[in-house]
Amino acid sequence: MRKLEQLNVLFGDWAVASKKYPEGRGRTAVRPTEDGKFVRVDSQMEDERFPKSLQIVGSDDESEDCTALYFDSRGVHRIYQMRVAGGEWKTWRNAPGFNQRFIGKISADGKTIAGQWEKSEDGSNWEVDFDLTFTKTGE
Repeated sequence: MRKLEQLNVLFGDWAVASKKYPEGRGRTAVRPTEDGKFVRVDSQMEDERFPKSLQIVGSDDESEDCTALYFDSRGVHRIYQMRVAGGEWKTWRNAPGFNQRFIGKISADGKTIAGQWEKSEDGSNWEVDFDLTFTKTGE
């Protein structure tokens, strides 16, 4: 199995919402690109105070995890690891002073992903940063 196939459940168009930031509604599109060699994740929120972002996701022959190169409209560049397994979408970054992770539960029908971003200064003590819910709007 190609490592990127684990992300197939994410393919499509998604409405995005947050309870913590009700003004943070937006949309995310997840598509294979380059004949399936990569996955492209485009996100844009309705409120311009939230950044527009792009992720290009690829895989490594030696790891079950995928790697996402992230860039946003603030000029932020980051590298995340990503995995979809056991009904969860996980994305994480281990960086000195600013560790991050997203853990989203995928509904049985694959049409909703409810999760939260967490942050940690030391990689041990985590706090919730904000919640996100993705609702599939198309394929």
